[in-house]
Amino acid sequence: MTIAVTAVSGQLGDMIARALLEKNDGRPIVGLARSPDKVKLQGIDVRPGEYSDTSSFEASLAGVDTLVMVSLNTSPEVRTDQHRSALTAAKNAGVRRIVYTSVQGASEGTAFSPVIQSNRQTEADIRDQGFAWTVGRNGIYIEPDVEYIETYKADGEIANSAGDGVCGYTVRSELAAAYANMALDDAHHGKTYLLHGTPLTQAQLAAHLNDAFGTNLTYRAMSVEAYRADRRAALGDMMGTIIAGIYEGIRSGVFDVPSDFEAAAGRAHQSWDDYFGGLRNVAAGQAT
Repeated sequence: MTIAVTAVSGQLGDMIARALLEKNDGRPIVGLARSPDKVKLQGIDVRPGEYSDTSSFEASLAGVDTLVMVSLNTSPEVRTDQHRSALTAAKNAGVRRIVYTSVQGASEGTAFSPVIQSNRQTEADIRDQGFAWTVGRNGIYIEPDVEYIETYKADGEIANSAGDGVCGYTVRSELAAAYANMALDDAHHGKTYLLHGTPLTQAQLAAHLNDAFGTNLTYRAMSVEAYRADRRAALGDMMGTIIAGIYEGIRSGVFDVPSDFEAAAGRAHQSWDDYFGGLRNVAAGQAT
């Protein structure tokens, strides 16, 4: 019963493959990547994995029973067709089950909604193709805020349009544990899980960052329009609009939803005190 994971040259795909290896239940693990030579992970069978190359993707799925399909980070209109090509290849190759890494959010009403619509279409395509299926809808990654800490330090604040909204954040390592558990157990068939930890406001996020990095950050709320203009100037029109749409969704309560993480992973999501405590320990070690 071979399990394949796509995008193993990326962060989430790599972590899912590692989590499957740690379970070590004896099933062969295939890692698919657009650039197989960039995959350094030992213990998996690395094969070409370009979604749009249907014939090559189909050949790489030979013998695979379950496919963990990581959603691509391309524009929504391109992503839907790429995912459909991959699903066609999987069907032709005889893959029985798809575990799909989707995302949380509103299908209408924010600048992030086209991304959500694309993911919901792929969810529907998986069901329509007749696969056994499990869908995880990821919360918002907290890592970008951690990686942005030097900018926050320079600014002395976190400023965005989330306002007092709360957000169900998560981290890739926790998602990987959940997806590995979902892939290994058919009991998750037909389930859609919302995957995130305890929701946080931006003020609570600032407090956690202050604790981890010894900063004194405050939170400043911006208007949706001002933040969108800021992000588009910094990141370009497409990515800036998408990022602004995420915070617009936080502001409107889109990400304030119950979590299904424990049901998916078989354990509770790591607490934010523990996560940021670990970052504090790392930062303290680097300072000595």
